[in-house]
Amino acid sequence: MEDEFYRIKRLPPYVIAEVNAMRAAARQAGRDIIDLGMGNPDLPPPQHVIDKLCEVAQKPDAHGYSASSGIPGIRRAQANYYGRRFGVDLDPETEVVMTMGSKEGLASLATAITAPGDVVLAPNPSYPIHTFGFIIAGATIRSVPTTPDERYWESLERAMAFTVPRPSVLIVNYPSNPTAETVDLAFYERLVAWAKENKVWVLSDLAYSELYFDGNPTRSILEVPGAKDVAVEFTSMSKTFSMAGWRVGFAVGNAKLIAALKRVKSYLDYGAFTPIQAAACAALNGPQDIVEKNRTLYQKRRDVMVEAFGRAGWDIPPPKASMFAWAPLPPALKHMGSLEFSKQLLTHAEVAVAPGVGYGEDGEGYVRIAMVENEQRLRQAARNVKRYLQSMGVNTTAA
Repeated sequence: MEDEFYRIKRLPPYVIAEVNAMRAAARQAGRDIIDLGMGNPDLPPPQHVIDKLCEVAQKPDAHGYSASSGIPGIRRAQANYYGRRFGVDLDPETEVVMTMGSKEGLASLATAITAPGDVVLAPNPSYPIHTFGFIIAGATIRSVPTTPDERYWESLERAMAFTVPRPSVLIVNYPSNPTAETVDLAFYERLVAWAKENKVWVLSDLAYSELYFDGNPTRSILEVPGAKDVAVEFTSMSKTFSMAGWRVGFAVGNAKLIAALKRVKSYLDYGAFTPIQAAACAALNGPQDIVEKNRTLYQKRRDVMVEAFGRAGWDIPPPKASMFAWAPLPPALKHMGSLEFSKQLLTHAEVAVAPGVGYGEDGEGYVRIAMVENEQRLRQAARNVKRYLQSMGVNTTAA
């Protein structure tokens, strides 16, 4: 009998888990850790959404199995959201499916469309599910850059010319987790044309659709005419409505891919708890002021963090979107690497961040900072970081 199972052998150690374990141990020892590591929203959902959850949970017939693809009302609500926000027309019956968050949706679609040995193009650095959802399904990953510049397009062309078998799927994620990079509609227009020419499916992860800053709304690939011929897009209510633990997401777009996802999900699950689906409808259909409020709050946190950390001697480029900053290591400490730097920051500054290398080898030299603490705690984190940098002989006076 082999020591390890086939799919488990294909998974490397989860680097980020190492820092998470250290953080948990420090907290257990009574230390006040400022946790900027995990992208876990610290805000509550809107009250009317919680009220709807409680109301429907009181109904005796609300506790049975639900439809795995989502109740009709939730699929209509998501289609209406796309119509309002992006001007995209979706059929709730054939082009929308509810998922247990975008993470489960991506993994289930990978299971549905991947044959062992298929080649999938995924960004590096990227959120782990973008690669490991397909690795678990038996695919081989070929990395492309995350930064959407000319090097990106050259990398796609090389991949199609020199990879056997030819890649069949491309994953894109803008605003990016972890890098917070964004794209405009011209990028998606070029991408759809490329995908059609090369017969490649495009899976777009738009989990941070509403966390954009400086008045520059994020775009959807489905805004491009004809995009539905080649693309599916995933969204999530986790960040938009601070409903991360509720596990509510959607896949929308190409009817063939949606049908494949529905088919696999019908074998794997019975869908989210009905009161959760009803409450998610209330979020999508109800007042949207909470979305603007959250966006404003995260933008303020971004500005406070960039300013406070900059004064502490650590220059961080301000992200254009998402709840993350992608921060290069302070030049004097770059030799440490992102994992060791993250451990040092946790131990000596009581600040948890996520090591960039946990998102792929091209993430080395960076850490991901989640803006999930209030402004006061962000300023405290900056003071702690400044003390640590000074203890390491880094000159912080010029900042």
